[in-house]
Amino acid sequence: MSAWAKRKAAVQAEADELERTEQGAVVAERHAALAEKTEEEALAELDLPNPDDMQAGDDFSAFMKSTVPAAFRNRALRKLWTSDPALANVDMLVDYGEDFTGKNDVGKIVKTIYRVGKGMLPDKEEEIEPEAEMLDQQIEDVANEADLADEADAPAFEDAEVFVAPTLLEAPEIEAEDQPLAPRRRMRFSFADGTSPVSTEMETQ
Repeated sequence: MSAWAKRKAAVQAEADELERTEQGAVVAERHAALAEKTEEEALAELDLPNPDDMQAGDDFSAFMKSTVPAAFRNRALRKLWTSDPALANVDMLVDYGEDFTGKNDVGKIVKTIYRVGKGMLPDKEEEIEPEAEMLDQQIEDVANEADLADEADAPAFEDAEVFVAPTLLEAPEIEAEDQPLAPRRRMRFSFADGTSPVSTEMETQ
């Protein structure tokens, strides 16, 4: 967005904010004037019926305008909820249909057969647990008997001869002075014609 477009948008936003402020001031002034009048006079000036006399099927949208005071709007909405069966008679199947203000219905202990780590167990849980413990004990006894049988069949190693590996002879230490020195390497060069610098030097001599 260019600088000119940003400046134009800022001017428009400022104008919209000023318009909303002026409209709010006009609405507040009219509400204050209606508050000084009686209910019948205020409804007649707004050309609205009495919200308490409205029935199902009537047009309640006229009370939703910003020029209508909040007191009249709330009374119209209250009448709308009670006059419409779909709004007045909650089927209690919605998640917000419960009365959370009742202290007697909150905090009750709910019993369930669900067990943490076990799931939904039947009512005869006490009979199933001893059977499971008995089965585990039988499996453990069979495993212990198998271990004892393996130990009895294993050959004894008490009289077996122990083989000792012979000790390796230590290699004699060689001093650094006795070791022959490695020959020094010299750099060798070769030219494209196959001659070397050494042979060329010998020819010149």
